[in-house]
Amino acid sequence: MSKKLVILGAGISGYGAAVLGKQKGFDVFVTDRGVVKEELLSRFRESEITLQQGDHDMERILAADLVVKSPGIPDAVPLMRAILDAGIESISEIEFASRYTTKPIVAITGSNGKTTTTSLIGHILEHAGMNPAVGGNIGKSFALQVARDEGDIHVLEVSSFQLDGIKTFAPHIAILLNITPDHLDRYDYEFDKYIESKFQITSNQTADDYLIYNAQDPAITNYLESHTPDAKKVPQYLEPTTDPIPVPNAQLKDPYIEVQTDSTSIFEMSKDDLFIKGQHNVSNAMAAATTANLLKIRKETIRQSMAGFKGVPHRMEPVLRIGGVQYINDSKATNINAAYYALNTMTTEVVWIVGGVDKGNDYTELLPLVNRKVKAIICLGIDNTKIMDAYQNTVDVIAETDSMSEAVKMANKLADRGDSVLLSPACASFDLFENYEDRGNQFKAAIRKL
Repeated sequence: MSKKLVILGAGISGYGAAVLGKQKGFDVFVTDRGVVKEELLSRFRESEITLQQGDHDMERILAADLVVKSPGIPDAVPLMRAILDAGIESISEIEFASRYTTKPIVAITGSNGKTTTTSLIGHILEHAGMNPAVGGNIGKSFALQVARDEGDIHVLEVSSFQLDGIKTFAPHIAILLNITPDHLDRYDYEFDKYIESKFQITSNQTADDYLIYNAQDPAITNYLESHTPDAKKVPQYLEPTTDPIPVPNAQLKDPYIEVQTDSTSIFEMSKDDLFIKGQHNVSNAMAAATTANLLKIRKETIRQSMAGFKGVPHRMEPVLRIGGVQYINDSKATNINAAYYALNTMTTEVVWIVGGVDKGNDYTELLPLVNRKVKAIICLGIDNTKIMDAYQNTVDVIAETDSMSEAVKMANKLADRGDSVLLSPACASFDLFENYEDRGNQFKAAIRKL
């Protein structure tokens, strides 16, 4: 008799898990309390996978041998409490998929920079002829890639929510870019719980694996003072240090990125040769170069690939210049630290479009940058109170809008020749938009209508 697999959530990861589960002989049942988009519905129908939407059949759910849940479902909700109280194993899609592949995995996490670093590593590996399958939280289901036997090596962006549901998931190379407060509403507003979640990426690694990490990130270094991963540690240094630097390591010897993975092999490249700019992208590039070096890719291939990488959509993406005003789409900036990087990169006066679903943000962290660089703020969200309170004494013009079209028209009026209009929301998008991609696409569409 087939084991019963219940999948909670009929999104991209849910569909991938369902396809893999069916392929591996499970009796698959997918359930989603929301309304499933027609595009995905048709894929479930074509794959002959049983799907219930709009409600949950608790009797069928509690008869499961295994539950794979959407990353967006916290363990604290009544549905998950009932599943866990019944003693049913609950895992994430990345855990489920990892049980059915022996291919090497590179996994990237961090509060910021995950998508850029994941895409850059995939770009380098592709140019090196390594046939990477790039996915995870980046929009392609790891489980579906495993089911279809895609790629010779998996490069996965993984979120804290996905890592919360792992048991044995063990990447050969794990990258921990940074940890700053984010998603604290999910972690009882306790930063330590969020830090522990991020460090799950290395929890199952062995001495044959590698952990690349930011050695000057306080949250990371404080955690490592009392926790010792089994993986070989590869620290990154963006600032000069007097600490002894072990091998392997990566350093910024300004302007050169230098990666040393053994006593003889050193990779070097000027940060000025990177197409993507900003100190945060130097960190991302350093992690990518370190990964490529560990995978024995030719140094010249790494240099050429990194120089030719143009970045990812919705992350400091130049849209158009109209009337001498540059419009920049940074919709992927869903937390304070990401918005900090964006503002810090700006070299002109800024009309800043900010706001959305607050995740426990402390907007005062951006006050020095706002004071120096921002001439006007346009709030775009249902509740803008915290933003208004934080900046009302710093910026002369603060306006509220409730649609992207209105926000862009107002920005056009407020910006002068030589200024930039920056969409860098520092918040999640779910109050007014489907996701950050929808928000960024609406921004670009509104600009083209000016």
